[in-house]
Amino acid sequence: MLHRAATVLRTLSLGSEAGLGTTEVAERSQLSRSTSHRILAALESEGLLDHDRTSGKWFLGPELYVLGHVASQRFSITNSARRVLKELATATGESCFLSVRRGDETVCLVRMEGSFPLRSFVLYEGVRFPLGVASAGVALLAFLPDADITKYLNRADLATSFGPSHAEGALWARLRATRDNGYAVNPGLIVEGSWGLGAAVFSEEGSPSFALSITGVESRFSPERTERLGKLLLEAAHHLSTESSPTRI
Repeated sequence: MLHRAATVLRTLSLGSEAGLGTTEVAERSQLSRSTSHRILAALESEGLLDHDRTSGKWFLGPELYVLGHVASQRFSITNSARRVLKELATATGESCFLSVRRGDETVCLVRMEGSFPLRSFVLYEGVRFPLGVASAGVALLAFLPDADITKYLNRADLATSFGPSHAEGALWARLRATRDNGYAVNPGLIVEGSWGLGAAVFSEEGSPSFALSITGVESRFSPERTERLGKLLLEAAHHLSTESSPTRI
């Protein structure tokens, strides 16, 4: 039951602005409608969800805000990252992000907008991608040990969900390029015309735990500018790795 409740909460975290109906929650969670409704009601009784009786939509509740605020005190990187992201967004004009590694996924935690009016909306706070997908996921995967990467790719089927550009051979080529450059490049592989760069932020133990990324429209990522953006991104990631002592969550 606990696993199912966590699945429902994650599902709502991806649709919390507009809310989700019971049927939508059931479909996205791959649970029966009756099971979903029972879990939703139980979570509401604990303050973890809100239910709009007029629209029938479910939303993340106030108790989650309290718990999240308390938990955030353990992870000093978030406050440091906001300042770094603001500086990066100001310097580049692009949208900048902090993501965290959670098991086999990345989760976007913070978004900071730049001044350039055309933006990519592939990333937003709360969105999850498998490792190896999007620039943050490639950057994090690239700096894991080869044995861990091989085990992950043996259990992940990225090509089925994200196309042949995410087949094992193509992905290994991007991982090697990421190690050579220090940062990952996503040349519009998720949404055509939406490019991104990602750089890993390392924990005190040397594990790739967080990632900074920059996204924008393809016309803003010429080879020369991509190299300049990559250097800025690496400097920001290095600062967070050495100054903030991020904790893996």
